[in-house]
Amino acid sequence: MGTRNHLWLAAKRTLTWYLVGFTISDRYATVVSVTGDSMHPTFTAASSSLRGDVVLAERSCLQKYQFSHGDVVLFKCPSDHRELFVKRLIALPGEWMQLPGSPDIIKIPEGHCWVEGDNAARSWDSRSFGPIPLGLIKGRVTHVIWPPSKIGRVDTKMPENRISPL
Repeated sequence: MGTRNHLWLAAKRTLTWYLVGFTISDRYATVVSVTGDSMHPTFTAASSSLRGDVVLAERSCLQKYQFSHGDVVLFKCPSDHRELFVKRLIALPGEWMQLPGSPDIIKIPEGHCWVEGDNAARSWDSRSFGPIPLGLIKGRVTHVIWPPSKIGRVDTKMPENRISPL
């Protein structure tokens, strides 16, 4: 009887911590390992999750879509909602911007934004798939939490090579 009670107690504790973790991840913040080279040098990716950067994405910005130019956002890929991307926010709804490497000027539709990786040569972003719906954004990346040498806030300053909205 003692073993059964011990197992039941362990199962209840595990389930409780799982639900607490899920609620925090769903409502407040989530932790993501950065993969790919699209955000280099801001983030370093590697084949092993403990060698690349691990970031914290807060979700409070989603309540009223409170974003600013230069924010790094976590969002679902427009063509495969199982994939998460990390890119920099370049233009907000209703803004005019010149397409990178083109004389064309577009207006970002309401409810959409333009995102790009900091490493343009290695990034699949709005230059490929166009403006993304704000509803795909799952959080704003605020801190690097791994590796220890890079722990701190994420810089929201636009890189020098980035064209800002008109």
